Formats: sequence, structure tokens, C-alpha cells
Amino acid sequence: MHLSDQEFPQEYKQYIGKKITYIIIGISLSIVLLIISISLGAVSIPITEVLYTLVGKTISTKSDIIIWNIRLPQSLTAIVAGAGLAVSGVVMQSVLRNPLASPITLGLSHAAAFGAAFSVMFLKTGVMKASGPGAIIISNPYTTTLSAFVFCLISTGVVLIISSLRRTSPEVMVLSGVAMGWIFMAATLFLQFFADDIQLASMVFWTFGDTARASWSELALISSVLLVSMVYFFFNRWNYNAIDAGDETAKGLGVNVKRVRIAGMLVASVMTSIIVALLGIIGFIGLVCPHMTRRLIGDDHRFLIPGSCIAGSILLISSDTTARLLIAPHTLPVAIITSFLGAPVFIYLIVKGYRR
Repeated sequence: MHLSDQEFPQEYKQYIGKKITYIIIGISLSIVLLIISISLGAVSIPITEVLYTLVGKTISTKSDIIIWNIRLPQSLTAIVAGAGLAVSGVVMQSVLRNPLASPITLGLSHAAAFGAAFSVMFLKTGVMKASGPGAIIISNPYTTTLSAFVFCLISTGVVLIISSLRRTSPEVMVLSGVAMGWIFMAATLFLQFFADDIQLASMVFWTFGDTARASWSELALISSVLLVSMVYFFFNRWNYNAIDAGDETAKGLGVNVKRVRIAGMLVASVMTSIIVALLGIIGFIGLVCPHMTRRLIGDDHRFLIPGSCIAGSILLISSDTTARLLIAPHTLPVAIITSFLGAPVFIYLIVKGYRR
């Protein structure tokens, strides 16, 4: 039996309307930030010229090349990657019922870093092209990306196997992820100790998470995975709401908690692995954005999932634009900005939460 709009209480309509309003405002802000991000950089392009170029009217050939080949794919990648990392954090925190769960705390980023270091050292993908700044490059980014992705999946697989041996306890999954993170961190340090100067510089270069390394092909891959993952997460939104009330309550409502937990972790891990493998380590998005969104629109996953995506997009594209301008014409890796922004915000949220 479905209720018509007239049968819903006025208070419920206001409750839903407020959440939808926040989401609409977030989408509008994301679009504005996208235009501003395309406009700003070492070469400043007027916003009117950006808008004309985006609708297909070429005013300047130079601006046209900068927008379509460099800034638009970079800015769109920041929006999509931010959304992917944030929604992964939401799902991990929900299915594990742990507010500290995120791609960083569960060891995925450390696994990716080891995969990249392994590729640089044993597959010889780090080289020096010349002397001077920016001399170190990854000669075969696809091999390095694939290696990072494989080790992310290995880490996820080990965590799921350990969890299945202990009846998929959320605590076991979190602790297993933390342990895997430390193991891969130690393994990365071990490789770095024996690496030569060029290999060591290449390993460090890869760990700097940066959207500037993304092109249209990377954007297409991340967007495709995000779309499929979002459909799956949104389809399970009621299951996540039930799990938030407790495992026993969820089971009483007919939710297969074990299946939902493992599948959610697997999908979130695959999406995070692809983003980290392509862009490097970008911290705090998956940890902070879900908490920020909960304070605005609550824990209802019908709105928390899209709201967190928008918050992640806003935070990452803002950080990306800041990184581009801070020491222009040089560009800082965006991961530095997200960490500087994310850590104080997270501390503020913790302190404010305890005061309440």
C-alpha cells in the first residue's frame, strides 16, 4: 500500500524537503566550483570565455586547448574521484558500524603504495628524463596503476577471508584492515630502503595523490565504476539503514547482514582501489565527508549517499583549485591540501560531537 502525497504528514514533507534542498544547493555549488576551477590556474581564463568554450564556441585556440585537454578532465576527475572516495567511506562506516572506517584506515591506500613501489623497483617503471625539477616520472603509468590496483584487491581479499573465519564481525574487519595497512607500510619502507635514488624518488612521486595526472581515459574509467557502484549502493540504501540500527534488528527485518556487509565492502574497496591506483593516495575525503554530511542531513542513506558524494566532490575540487593556485605556476599535489583541510575539520567535528 502506497501513500499519496496528500497522505504524508506535513512535518515529514518538511523533513524530506530540507534534505533535498541541501542536496540541490550542493549540486549547484559543485557546478559553480567546476567553472571557477576551469577558469583559474597558471593561465587565468575569464569565466565568460570558459562558458563559451564549454558550449562549443571557440574564442581563443590557446584557451580551447587548455580547457579541453587539461583543466576540464582534471576538474571533472576531482569531482568524480571525490564522490567515489566519500561514498566509499559512507558505506564502509555503515556496514562496519565504525565511524573511523575509511579507505585510509582500512589499509587500501598503503596496499596501493606498496603496489606502486613494487612496480617501480622490480618492473623498472620509474625513470629520470632530465635533470632539474620534475625530472622523475613514471615511465609506464599503466603497469604501475595495475600493480597498485592488484595489491589493493589482495588487501581487501585478505581482510574478507579473515573476517569470514571469525563470522564477519565488524570489529575483526576493521582490525584486519589496520593490520594489513601496517604490513604494507612496512613492506613499502623495506623496498624504499634498498631502492636507488631514482627508484626512491619515483616511489615518493607516485604516493603524492594528484588529479593532474588524469586524462579523459582515466575520467571515463572512474566515472563508469562510480556509476555502477552508486546504483548498487542506492539499491541497498534501506539495508544500510537497517544495519545502522544493529545487526539483530537488521536480521529481524529480513536483511542478510553478512552478505550485505561483505558485498558493500567489496564494491567500496574496488572503487577506492581504482581511484587510488590511478590518482595516488588522497586522504581524508572518505573519512571526513560522511561525518560532515551526517551533520547536515542525518543518517538516512537515501540522502546520506548522494549528499556525501556531493560533499566529496566539493572538498576535492576546492582542494584541487587551491593546490593549483597556492604556488602558481607550480602545482602542489592535491593530497597535501586535503590532509591540511581534512585533519582540522575532523578534529572540529569530534570536539563538537563530544560537547553535544
